[in-house]
Amino acid sequence: MNRSAVARRMALCCRQLAARGLIAGRDGNLSVRLGPERALVTPSGVLKSLVDPADMVEVDFSGKVRRRGSRKPTSELELHLRILRHRPDVQAVVHAHPPAATGFAVAGQTIPGNLLPELIFVVGPVALVPFGMSGTRELGDQVVPYLDGHDALLLANHGAVTMGRSLDEAWIRMESLEHSARIILAARQVGQPQPLSAEAVRALVQQREKDA
Repeated sequence: MNRSAVARRMALCCRQLAARGLIAGRDGNLSVRLGPERALVTPSGVLKSLVDPADMVEVDFSGKVRRRGSRKPTSELELHLRILRHRPDVQAVVHAHPPAATGFAVAGQTIPGNLLPELIFVVGPVALVPFGMSGTRELGDQVVPYLDGHDALLLANHGAVTMGRSLDEAWIRMESLEHSARIILAARQVGQPQPLSAEAVRALVQQREKDA
């Protein structure tokens, strides 16, 4: 997609994340790789339910704004750039505050990876990243060690991050992460969640790796 199409898709994603309750107010941010050393990111301080394609900000991988406009890049720019620099296979990053998944992070727990086929196949293993102050290099420092082998992260006492080969893939992973977290919490209220067999988990992991 060209820059305009990417910006429109990002605006749609923001509005849908807000509509589904995965972000609130000005929460959350997105980034999409545009090319070598360039990315389009969401603006700082804008209600995501009202964000417009023209609000998106183009930056280089040093964080410098490439196209002047009325908006500043997201305050979580360092987090996005760390991921995009470290993972050249990642084309898009979604950071949100999905309530159930973030609840796991606030409780200091990751989401079990042996309960739901969709979580294993669509999202993959979910790492719990130690707390780092939002909008600082500290958060980027905390995230980097968990990037290899993970397309979804829980940020302790903060939120969640998903990555993908496209914005749609990262977006789908965020929705699937939250949906899985809600199902697991519901299962715990009913009784003891029953894990999948080791054989089933291996088969799902192998299928995910095959489709990667």
